[in-house]
Amino acid sequence: MFGFDILDAGLALATALALAGGLLSFLSPCVLPVVPPYLAYMGGISMGEMTGPSEARKRVILPALFFVLGLSTIFLLLGFAASAFGTFVLSNQEWFNRIAGLIVITFGLHFIGVFRIPFLMREARLDAGDQGGSALGAFVLGLAFAAGWTPCNGPILSGILTLAAREADVARGTYLLGIYSIGLGLPFLLSALFITQAIGVMKKIKPHLRKIEVAMGLLLLVVGAVMFTGSFSIFAGWMLDAMDRLGIPLLG
Repeated sequence: MFGFDILDAGLALATALALAGGLLSFLSPCVLPVVPPYLAYMGGISMGEMTGPSEARKRVILPALFFVLGLSTIFLLLGFAASAFGTFVLSNQEWFNRIAGLIVITFGLHFIGVFRIPFLMREARLDAGDQGGSALGAFVLGLAFAAGWTPCNGPILSGILTLAAREADVARGTYLLGIYSIGLGLPFLLSALFITQAIGVMKKIKPHLRKIEVAMGLLLLVVGAVMFTGSFSIFAGWMLDAMDRLGIPLLG
């Protein structure tokens, strides 16, 4: 379908990392707390109506879908651009791996709290204007949300874009950003479908946001170290062998 073999070890590992990155982005302190207000705004309802009659809650579902389509559009374009840059990456792969690895490791240390990078502590959201209560407005809000991405989630997205650039293939790179979009966008849709339950779950998760941030940092440290040492293909092959021994099938 995408013009590549999903059984490729490197792509299998990159897929898992992209999906995990999207999920961690959703659970991050930058995104999770603003999900209920975003959903209410997009649906043109109040926060009180979010847990009220089912008819009011249903108004959130379609805008949530268009919001995810909006942010996915930006991420897919980023994946296309990063993978198109891949030919240059391949010709300078050793240096690219080391520089990219160091950058990703630095972001990981920031998340864990070894030190703090000031610009990553600020938010950079774009104002989408008065677009609440419509599918088109939600799509525009999704574009703005992705384009004005909150800097504290930027490092994870940067790591996935680096993986896309490594692929040096437009289809594979765009596919990886599509997987990242699923990891981030699917929880948004599930939150809209089951908003009452989602708000309850979010309240339980909120005290653990610092642990999630540390998990993001650890993920970035692992990815950065693998990139810096040039052992991505080795690690990917080990993962594929381990899945085969455990009897976990991969669809081709």
